[in-house]
Amino acid sequence: MRKILIVVDMQNDFIDGALGTPEAVKIVPTVVDKVKGFDGEVIFTRDTHLDSYLSTQEGKNLPVEHCIKGTYGWEIHPELEALRTGDAIDKPTFGSSELFELLTRENEKVKIDEITFVGLCTDICVISNAIGTKAFLPEVKIIVDSSCCAGVTPQSHNTALEAMKMCQIEIL
Repeated sequence: MRKILIVVDMQNDFIDGALGTPEAVKIVPTVVDKVKGFDGEVIFTRDTHLDSYLSTQEGKNLPVEHCIKGTYGWEIHPELEALRTGDAIDKPTFGSSELFELLTRENEKVKIDEITFVGLCTDICVISNAIGTKAFLPEVKIIVDSSCCAGVTPQSHNTALEAMKMCQIEIL
């Protein structure tokens, strides 16, 4: 059985930096344990912005510089970085077309049975990548482990989980 774990944007700025939350800090040990115990392939994504972030559409809607490439805030949390074995996928926006294309190519080589998502933020990047993956691979089981995710707020986290359920994504 081929299983893939996608660790979404577990970066310092989303944990305890510019956009950090107590809920994000709280899930770090759970995500570390999930990665350590996962029996399959693990792929990390990184939210990646440039110095011009504030002039982008996203920057105008969320005028908080974060995950600027090369900064400490952009880096994956040290405990998780120590577990990363492959290249991270740098994504300039919420969902990653590079991730969808990679998973599609991998599924064509050897069928993927299930893809599990964990990380930050449930209500922005996790939902975008989980639903995007479901659109590209409708017959692959998509799972989101809610104990390894945190949203901008607890309410928006729960709203995102409910929306993903409606899109036939299994929520643990």
